[in-house]
Amino acid sequence: MLNSRRTLLLALVLLPGLAATLPPAARAQTTPSADAPPAASEFPDQQVEDKPATTLKVNVNLVSLYFTVRDKHNGLIPTLAKSDCSIFEDKQPQTIKNFSAETDLPLTLGLLIDTSGSQQRVLPLEQQSADSFIKDVIRKKDEAFVVSFDVGVNLEQDFTSNTSQLERAIDHTEINTAAGGGSMGVPGIGQGPVPTHGAPKGTVLYDAVAQVSNDKIRSETGRKALILLTDGEDEGSVTKPSEAIEAAQKANAIIYVILIADRPFYAGGGFNLGYTGDSQMQKLASETGGRVINVGNNGKKLEDAFAQIEEELRTQYLASYTPTNTRLDGSYRKLDISCKGDGLKIQARKGYYALGAE
Repeated sequence: MLNSRRTLLLALVLLPGLAATLPPAARAQTTPSADAPPAASEFPDQQVEDKPATTLKVNVNLVSLYFTVRDKHNGLIPTLAKSDCSIFEDKQPQTIKNFSAETDLPLTLGLLIDTSGSQQRVLPLEQQSADSFIKDVIRKKDEAFVVSFDVGVNLEQDFTSNTSQLERAIDHTEINTAAGGGSMGVPGIGQGPVPTHGAPKGTVLYDAVAQVSNDKIRSETGRKALILLTDGEDEGSVTKPSEAIEAAQKANAIIYVILIADRPFYAGGGFNLGYTGDSQMQKLASETGGRVINVGNNGKKLEDAFAQIEEELRTQYLASYTPTNTRLDGSYRKLDISCKGDGLKIQARKGYYALGAE
């Protein structure tokens, strides 16, 4: 259910059956840092030809964690050393091999914009603030892409470091309230309607997270983050919330959710709807090492939210270790990080999947 509003930007894979007809969707960056551990590709034809085989051989037993640390006053701490922190995998202590404060490591960023009907009155605020954020955060060695989601998932701009192209894609997003059935809003990837499980409608938020994680950033290396601009409501996704979280964890992606909700949309205007989007978003973000920033429908708070995310992405630590459990059996391993200091709060993913390379 991925569909692009611009045929020339067509790159996002919807189904394995379509993979052979599409160009490669992801390119490895030249960052020396490892992901943890590298995931086996579901679409090998897309990824293998652009990645040197030595990458998999080097990284296969290395777990790398990006995390931020805040003090009891919620200020970011950028001065910790390896001896200050400890890592536990499934409650077993691990030996940290490498530890560094990363302020300038290449970043792969996905911006996911909710364009369902409930966002009608807040979309202009999202576009304006997102434009400014892209200008500030994207550097020459970074890459970003833009996706909108409503009744379908739409690639607005593929990977690029060109901020003008990214801004145009953000400004191009528009509200789509198509009712599904293939007549509106859900054309296939340039090939007509895509078969769906029932009639798509509403906001396929979890489908968007899963598809972007699997098809866009899972094969990327280094720091990876997804920023969701949404009210957190999902209607019509085939993907379950737990499956979306798993896809993001296997892609080693940090998810930030900027919760921007037009509450009057739910309370008035003849809609008998209750707002429940915040609870699932908290789990989606915290399990992947990100967080939720609730801005309501306030433009100033939205700008501040982007500023906070930018600061966190440039004030991260990178710690890597070889796990004592060397089995690459696909199992989920729980992670705990602690650092010495009074009332320190660690923001990191809760675990990873021990996936081997094909």
